Amino acid sequence: MSVEFRELLRKVGSGPHTSEDLTREEAETATRLMLLQEATPAQIGAFMISHRIKRPTGEELAGMLDAYDALSQKLPAIASNIPVTVMCNPYDGRSRTAPLSPLIALVLSAAGVPVVLHGGDRMPTKEGVPLIELWNGLGVNWKPLSISQVHQILESTGLGFVYLPNHFPLAQGLVPYRDQIGKRPPLSTLELMWNPYAGESHLVCGYVHPPTEGMFRDAFALRGTKNFTSVKGLEGSCDLPRDRTAIIGIGQGEKFDRLTLVPRDYGFAAKELPLVPSDQFDVEMRSALKGEPSELFQAIIWNSGFYLWRAGACTSIEAGFSQAKAILELGQAERKLQALIHAIENVRSVVKIG
Repeated sequence: MSVEFRELLRKVGSGPHTSEDLTREEAETATRLMLLQEATPAQIGAFMISHRIKRPTGEELAGMLDAYDALSQKLPAIASNIPVTVMCNPYDGRSRTAPLSPLIALVLSAAGVPVVLHGGDRMPTKEGVPLIELWNGLGVNWKPLSISQVHQILESTGLGFVYLPNHFPLAQGLVPYRDQIGKRPPLSTLELMWNPYAGESHLVCGYVHPPTEGMFRDAFALRGTKNFTSVKGLEGSCDLPRDRTAIIGIGQGEKFDRLTLVPRDYGFAAKELPLVPSDQFDVEMRSALKGEPSELFQAIIWNSGFYLWRAGACTSIEAGFSQAKAILELGQAERKLQALIHAIENVRSVVKIG
C-alpha cells in the first residue's frame, strides 16, 4: 500500500462537505502513482470513483497531464510550416453517429496540414467504435508500429496515430478499472486534452458537457497551451454536428473567442449520419474518399473545411469548404490514403529486412 497515495485519496474521498481539491503537484503525484501502479488496486479504484463524484478541477487536470507527459513517449517534432493538428476524441468511441476523424485527417494532410490522432481499442464502459478500427477498415494498420516508426510516417505523409496499448502501456494499464468501477473516471477527461506530439501543435478537444470546456481552459492556462480549439461535437468527439449549431471555442495566444457555426447558413444542414455496421461503413468511407457524392461526403467537407481554415491553410471557412471538396473530387484524399498504406508497409519491411 502507498501511504503517500492514501493521504491524497483521503483528501478527494471525504465526501461532499469535507473533501478537498488537490494541488497541481498533488494531482501529478496521484496520477504518477496510479500509472506506475505503486498505489494498490483498491486505492486506484477508490480514487477514480471518489474523484468522479467530487469532479476534477482545471488545476488537478493540469497536474494529471504533467504526469502523462512525464511518463509517456511523445512523437518527436517534424518540420512543418503549419502546426500539427492533434485531434482528441473520447477513447471509448462512437455508438450512435458515424465517426469522421480519420477521413478529416486524410483531407487535411492532403492539403499540407499534418494531423495526429490517438486512442486505443474498444474501451469500457461505452465500448463504442474506436479510431483504430476505422483505420483498419481503410486498410491502415497502426497497431504493430513503434513510436519511432509512427514518427517516420508522420514525417513522410503528414499523418500519425498514437496507439495506447503500444505507445503508452502505463495508461493502458488503467483501462480495466473503467470496467470494474462501471463509470468513466476523470482520467478519461485527459484523453480529450492529452497531446502526444512534442512539437508546435494545434490541439482540438471534443466534449459533451459545457463545464468540461471550462476545465480545458483552466488547465491549458496553467500549462501554457495557447493554440487550441474546443468543440461540442458528436458524442464528445471533434466532429461538428449538422443538425444543430456547432459551438466552438478558439484559443489563440491570450485570447479566447466563441464561434457558432450554423450548418444551414452554409448549405450543410442535415440529420446526423447514424452508425452503421463496420463492413458497410468501410465501403461508404472509401466511396467518399473517391469523391462520390453522399451525405458522408458532405459531412467530410463540412468538417474538413472548418479545420482547414482553423489550421491556417485557407483564408476563410468558405474557402475551406471549396478546398476540401476539390481534394475529395480530385482523388487527393484517396491518394493520401494509399501513400499512407505504402509508407507503413515500407517502414515495416525495413524492420523485417534488418
